[in-house]
Amino acid sequence: MKVNPTGPATGRTTSGTTASADDLRLALRAATLYHVEGLTQAEIARRLGVSRPTAGRLVARARQQGLVRIEVEVPPHLAEQVHADEERALEERFDLTEVIVVGDPVTGPPERSTSFSGLGRAAAALVARRIGAEDTLGFTWGPETVAVAQALTPGESTCSRVVQLDGSVTTADYQTGTEYVLGRCAEQLKATTMRLPAPLFADPSTVASLQTDSVISRTLQAGAEADVMMFGVGAVSRATTLFEGAFVDTAMLDELTAAGAVGEIAGRYFRQDGSVVDGELAERAVSVSLEAVRDCPAAVLVAGGESKHHAILGALRGGFSSLLVCDVDTARWLLDH
Repeated sequence: MKVNPTGPATGRTTSGTTASADDLRLALRAATLYHVEGLTQAEIARRLGVSRPTAGRLVARARQQGLVRIEVEVPPHLAEQVHADEERALEERFDLTEVIVVGDPVTGPPERSTSFSGLGRAAAALVARRIGAEDTLGFTWGPETVAVAQALTPGESTCSRVVQLDGSVTTADYQTGTEYVLGRCAEQLKATTMRLPAPLFADPSTVASLQTDSVISRTLQAGAEADVMMFGVGAVSRATTLFEGAFVDTAMLDELTAAGAVGEIAGRYFRQDGSVVDGELAERAVSVSLEAVRDCPAAVLVAGGESKHHAILGALRGGFSSLLVCDVDTARWLLDH
């Protein structure tokens, strides 16, 4: 922040009348006390012998007259860690509530939770700020949410319950991380848990039957109404957790590719423009709908890595996230596209 003693050349007030030197001098003094010395408006009023409302008007007049210039600058030693310009640009470009861009790149196989440690720490801090004691936290399983759960710090925040948003039961010998996320969040956030004891995909008739089950229907309803959701995004390829865990096969991937799908959240697929891929596969998913994700007041997308760029872009275009945590390479790619 800088206070400019010379001010603009016009010397005019907002009403169009010429400001006297005394008026500008008083406004400049008030601005210096407020912005530089950190005094409150009440303290400025006492110091200058004016009323509190007058002190406020003097500070505002100084900015209107161009006597004050505010600059926000990242210190050089933090330039590789803090990316405020990219964060603000993404917020404006995709109409997001908040974006956090981390300097740690997401490298290696996307299914490795260690590659998401930087994202996990940033997302855990974001969730802790956004969650309330009476809130419900929903999550989809995957390496991103495992990383968030790992980074949660006890005592920072609490919530009422943690609910699983998508089925995770599989016939393959594959660890989804669901139990870890549930247990860790329950411990760190002092919350109760709601499991979804179901597969991610089943034939439509089985899904219809599962949805009549009291436990599963209550869990899905609680998930759809969650106050905060945290989730990753998957690409449409063989190098994904869904393919590795035998949730999808090659034939399903071919079908999805033909339908134009580029990504998925909770086993529900969408295209590059954000439109939802409907049809039989959508009817086979046991999870909350993408409409419920879109309607969540605090939907936290935790994602990064080159292999997921198109999926992340599609999710943002679809409005499935209001809060984004990504790595700097992903942020710059998104802004370029």
